[in-house]
Amino acid sequence: MADDMNQVEVKSFAEGDKVKATVTKVEEKQVLVDIEGSKLDGIVPISELSSLHVEKASDVVNEGDELDLIVTKIEEDLLVLSKRKVDAEKAWDEMKNLFESGKIFDAEVKDVVKGGLVVDLGVRGFVPASLVEDYYVEDFSDYKGRTLSFKIVELDQEKNRLILSHRAVVEVEKEEKKKDLLEKLEAGQVLEGKVQRITDFGAFVDIGGVDGLVHISQLSHEHVEKPSDVVSEGDAVKVKILSVDRDNERISLSIKETQPGPWTNLSEKAPKGQVLNGVVKRIVSYGAFVEVFPGVEGLVHISQISHKHIATPHEVLKEGQEVEVKVLDVNEGEQRLSLSMKELEEKASTEDLKYEMPEENTGFQLGEMIGDKLKDLK
Repeated sequence: MADDMNQVEVKSFAEGDKVKATVTKVEEKQVLVDIEGSKLDGIVPISELSSLHVEKASDVVNEGDELDLIVTKIEEDLLVLSKRKVDAEKAWDEMKNLFESGKIFDAEVKDVVKGGLVVDLGVRGFVPASLVEDYYVEDFSDYKGRTLSFKIVELDQEKNRLILSHRAVVEVEKEEKKKDLLEKLEAGQVLEGKVQRITDFGAFVDIGGVDGLVHISQLSHEHVEKPSDVVSEGDAVKVKILSVDRDNERISLSIKETQPGPWTNLSEKAPKGQVLNGVVKRIVSYGAFVEVFPGVEGLVHISQISHKHIATPHEVLKEGQEVEVKVLDVNEGEQRLSLSMKELEEKASTEDLKYEMPEENTGFQLGEMIGDKLKDLK
């Protein structure tokens, strides 16, 4: 009699019907349920519990859980049901709304597979490796179980295709942060930064979400041949903002401006009377400029080059020549340094002309010994 009743009741259901049920038993590969308003038993195979691969039914449901299910098959005295299809129907509707609105949402990474990440949204969402971050990631193993923000970039329900991007969210966040930062930046501010990349004309430095350029001329007080001689990618540096162009999102920075200038405390490094070694950098009609410290050049006036009379500095000096100089005067404020070579040169005197008579008579006359020297004294 009971079997007849079941058969009658079974006929009242059709494939595609939606039912509510309570889990009565969880087995390894299936779940038994009590269908609301019916005395029929229902079975949910493990493959119909989730859109993702499931090892054990207990990973998805527990006894006593109330489920929304759909009838997939009708047998003599029971119904075969699916939770996955109900979840998928709801999920696709929600995904379409998210896709059309462009909204960002959070979800847990359920698995890491070849080529990317898998997310369970009621339907299977896939995040290609290239859309996970805005930088290269070699190993995604630690992403499993993490909750990330996503944006749907492709949706095709017929092909069961749902492509997500975390990179798109990161890029939006960075752009917003960049705009906020640009509004706050002002010329003259000194900030900490990190060298991102180096070019022939300078270095780009990240100052908290936006990059600024340190031109090669602003890397150091000293002459720089190549930016890579001064900084390397990844270096932490202190920079000063020279200018901010918000419309074009360009920021000019200086490392040089944050460092003591070559003239700072020069009066201590080169006090009056100090003797220094230097290199002739430039020769002009009125003297020569000699570099005594990196970035510090002093003038040796033509009158301070030699005790001898010279018409032009070129008679004595040439560019690149190493010379010894004496400090005559230092003016840090005006960045002026007066130098002398003459002060270190022995002054010729009549004493150079004194000669002693030899102790023995060698047969030479005095005039023969000193020759033209006497004539010069007349």
